[in-house]
Amino acid sequence: MSWWGDKLLMVNNHSKLSKEELLKVIQKIKSRKKYGLIWDEERIKEKFEKESENALPVLKEIKNKEIKTDPAKPVNILIEGDNYHALSVLNYTHQGGVDIIYIDPPYNTGNKDFKFNDTYVDKDDTYRHSKWLSFMSKRLRLAKNLLKNTGAIFISIDNNELAQLKILCDEIFGEDNLIGLVSVAKGTTTGQDAKKFGSSADYLLVYGMINFIVGRIELSEKDKKRFSRKDKKGLYSILQWRKTGNGDHRKDRPNLYYPLKAPNGKKVFPKGPTGYDSRWRGDLKRFKKLKSEGMVEWVKQDNGWRPYIKYYLEGRMKAPSNLWTDLEGNKKATIELKEIFGEKVFQNPKPTDLIKRCIQLANISDPIVLDFFVGSGTTAQAVLDLNYQDDGNRQFIACTNNENNICAEICYPRIKKVITGYKNPNGLLIDGTGNNLKYFKTAFVKRSISKDNLKIRITQECTEMLCLREGIFNELKKTDDYRIFQYNGRIMAVYYSLERGELKSLKRDLDKIKGKKILYCFTLDPLGLDRDDFHDWKGISLEPIPQKILDIYEGIYEY
Repeated sequence: MSWWGDKLLMVNNHSKLSKEELLKVIQKIKSRKKYGLIWDEERIKEKFEKESENALPVLKEIKNKEIKTDPAKPVNILIEGDNYHALSVLNYTHQGGVDIIYIDPPYNTGNKDFKFNDTYVDKDDTYRHSKWLSFMSKRLRLAKNLLKNTGAIFISIDNNELAQLKILCDEIFGEDNLIGLVSVAKGTTTGQDAKKFGSSADYLLVYGMINFIVGRIELSEKDKKRFSRKDKKGLYSILQWRKTGNGDHRKDRPNLYYPLKAPNGKKVFPKGPTGYDSRWRGDLKRFKKLKSEGMVEWVKQDNGWRPYIKYYLEGRMKAPSNLWTDLEGNKKATIELKEIFGEKVFQNPKPTDLIKRCIQLANISDPIVLDFFVGSGTTAQAVLDLNYQDDGNRQFIACTNNENNICAEICYPRIKKVITGYKNPNGLLIDGTGNNLKYFKTAFVKRSISKDNLKIRITQECTEMLCLREGIFNELKKTDDYRIFQYNGRIMAVYYSLERGELKSLKRDLDKIKGKKILYCFTLDPLGLDRDDFHDWKGISLEPIPQKILDIYEGIYEY
């Protein structure tokens, strides 16, 4: 329902409403969900919602903050502005195009960690949880649109809003798509008093899209200690050839009950701990194959010889559990920042190892990683570090509102130091990871009574959005009517004029350039371009602007 419908619900004396107004109230009440998380949305409006009634977001590049070290590598993105506006833009540029989302949102502790409409929300605020839920719901719904069907979202949180966030995410991403609720050890215990348990862990909520597959993680040092045996192939451990656990009885798989010849020449049958007939893990043919490959080891025990199968340490990974105690916690994260800045510059950062593990679990080659609560820039550094380690082409998109100058004084400088190199507090020069960065700020196009006038103005201001959508930023040519960009054999042109007189000049320019080409062309027609204007344009994809942008914004801002 509209903003006016919301206002009607807040009227104290409904007897003064007209019949039409009362019908709107009834419709609103009927449309409310009957089960799930409910909060007082009508009374909780964010400042940006009022601002957006008169303006639509676009991006403007801050040229002097570009970092460029390797033209062959992907361009990473830093967006300064309210993350709702940034997510709105990304709903056009990256809808269904993001592999991984990691966020560390405000925990709403009541201790000046969460601002709503420029005011900190304290513990005594009647609408404390409603404000946080409203804030998160709007952003998570936009974020879901960005994920590929193989993607996943990882959300760090503590106990203050864990229960509410779980229900909210079940609603948005689907309860069946919950991959796990992970307890992540912080390394220290906080909040100890006489009435409550201390807190030694934060939490990580993980939801996967419909085709998401959970990856594997590296073994911990404790895991590696199990591989204490060694042969010419390397370190290994052993596993009983007898089936253990559920389904280990002979009757479960009668064909897997057969004798094996032990080193002393005696026959060995699979027997359970209490002497019952058990079964082997595989048939005799498989056992003989493993034996021929040197994978069988006989072990003499009190009750005779028993066959075991070798499994080697090299290349071994493991399935993740929902308890992570091996990441050293937030203390290490503080040390990581001090290593770069020489002093403590940020409260409660997350360790890069946490984000690296999330990226690893997504099991996607060279993913696009989004963080729209980027804070000190941990996600950015995690992506850059991984690329440096394996020469990968992962890309991050980081969004921040620059509250307390966090972007200008911490996040951007951190990214720059990591890319270009820096000197640590001990005077040691740390090599840069390389990679590239584009820095954008959100800007706004004011709405007008005339829809055509809005289309003209947003077309003039949407160039950076188009570059971001295509991942093409290097400008080759600029005229009054069109611009041409190129990157890694791909070409994008933007034609801004309603007059078609310069289309021939643009075509001549494009014909001189080899590569895959796309043209974004301005039109007032909501149905698209007149194909007669492009009958001789071969091998060039055509995209009308700005109707698709406006369609997406209309769904978000309901203008």
